[in-house]
Amino acid sequence: MSEPAVLAMDQGTGSTKVLVIDRHGQVRAQGSAPLAQQTPHPGWVEHDARDVITSVEIAVADALAHADGLDIMAVGISNQRESMVLWERASGRAVSPVLSWQDRRTGDVCASLREQGHADLVRSVSGLPLDPMFSAVKATWLLDEHDPLRSRRHDLCLGTIDSWLIWHLTGEHVIEIGNASRTSLVDLETGQWSDALLEVFGIPREVLPRIVDSVGRVGSIRGLPGLDGIPITGILGDSHAALFAHAGWRPGVAKATYGTGSSVMTLVAAGSPDSTAMCRTIAWRLPEEPPALAWEANILSAGSTLTWLAGVLGTTATELAARACDDSEGVVLVPAFNGLGAPWWDASAAATLSGMSLATTTGHLARAALDSVILQVADVLDALSQVHAMPRVLLVDGGMTSNVDLMARQSAVADVRVEIARTPELSAVGAAHAAGLGIGLWTRTDLEDLPREYAAVAAASDPPRWQHLRRTWRSAVDRARHLADMPSGARQSTSSSTSITSGEDA
Repeated sequence: MSEPAVLAMDQGTGSTKVLVIDRHGQVRAQGSAPLAQQTPHPGWVEHDARDVITSVEIAVADALAHADGLDIMAVGISNQRESMVLWERASGRAVSPVLSWQDRRTGDVCASLREQGHADLVRSVSGLPLDPMFSAVKATWLLDEHDPLRSRRHDLCLGTIDSWLIWHLTGEHVIEIGNASRTSLVDLETGQWSDALLEVFGIPREVLPRIVDSVGRVGSIRGLPGLDGIPITGILGDSHAALFAHAGWRPGVAKATYGTGSSVMTLVAAGSPDSTAMCRTIAWRLPEEPPALAWEANILSAGSTLTWLAGVLGTTATELAARACDDSEGVVLVPAFNGLGAPWWDASAAATLSGMSLATTTGHLARAALDSVILQVADVLDALSQVHAMPRVLLVDGGMTSNVDLMARQSAVADVRVEIARTPELSAVGAAHAAGLGIGLWTRTDLEDLPREYAAVAAASDPPRWQHLRRTWRSAVDRARHLADMPSGARQSTSSSTSITSGEDA
């Protein structure tokens, strides 16, 4: 007799991962497929929209090949969030590439809207800063390119990755509420598209998907071998899904996900003041419940920093991390390749590498790259502490958490207890949990009771060392933000053997 199970698709920035999870919460099968990025111009980051679908098809087939004896009862989806694509309603053909959440081509759009005085309205209604990361300005850019007169509003569809996948899997044009909240077009008070924000960004309501709950049936899959007729019953943005996998609805749970970028997230406590450093976002909405609001800090470059440096030095990220010295000896890398996200939200900040000498080695550069990740997380935890009780424990997940030494340094530099999730693919796990909840395979109490394995790390000692590191980092961040405001000639004149700028303003 076959055993009931759920399948979760996690469509991420660099790959699609698929897990098959049984009713006891155990991963029984998995698959994956890479997803390429294109960078046709500085600051532009794209995916081929069809490649996204293909990566899902390959990863699903890979997982199902190892899922004998399991009866797939439901499908869950987690996805890279703020990425946006435009397609034809009649044919389903994409008329644009996927503009990645990392894409910064809309900086001028943001600047124009800011000059028109819209920034406060956008933040107060949507909870988000006016920044190229979020989907609304991408939607504006796509429509300006492909429908400048807005005459095709009934013929075109806009959507984030969950919308694009669900359209192709079921024919439904929907968007999960947490993903919708990351567009800058949703009123957090109502959980619906905001007429005022649609007007600000020039988005016709007709091109947008219908907003749905995070849990509940949204359609049945058709045409995908092995899953034909299976309902989709859980959808979450990737960071939200990771928090869900941690049972993040419990009071005091805070998590940090270390991927291409990084996200620190916890649910908003009642009566919390507002913050310009943190984003307010809808984490999820369960049937017949109000939306769960969360504080989130988005760090634009985490794992991508190490990948970039490895490429420059002609090695791999894994090899580079292994060569990291214990101390960078004053070398600081501020990875503002596309500006800085939380807590600064400075789209014009310039990437800098400073503090080098003739004694600087590859190991020092590697350490500076790794430290930039944990220092950014420490900065956002400081910002979080201004609006929320500092978490006693930071639950961490994502690929970089396999570096236990790095997590020990994270604990020390942020002065917080860090526990590493033993299951690395928590976004997929969270999507699976949501899908199973949607068909009654388990209850929320059941999910709380599922075994979760964490490895506590011992904080690296020597507090004065970490205090000095943070002071040095803050000085470097100040320079990176100041540098972007300088005329290009002056900027070049300040560059020397001890300071290198990226040469690119995001």
